[in-house]
Amino acid sequence: MALKETSMKRKKTIGQIVEESLVAYGIKTRKNALDLLRTAQERSNLSEEEALALGVEETRVTRSR
Repeated sequence: MALKETSMKRKKTIGQIVEESLVAYGIKTRKNALDLLRTAQERSNLSEEEALALGVEETRVTRSR
């Protein structure tokens, strides 16, 4: 309810309020995250298949800890 009220008072969408909060706490916005991914993909020497396999492998290692 508080988020909805804040949204109305500031004349912004709930999504905009959430994104502003994330930025304020130092968390990347969706656009920033997508830009980082795009940059990583451009610099990578891995094929899509190799990148996926590496991601799956690293996820499994992390989850098994």
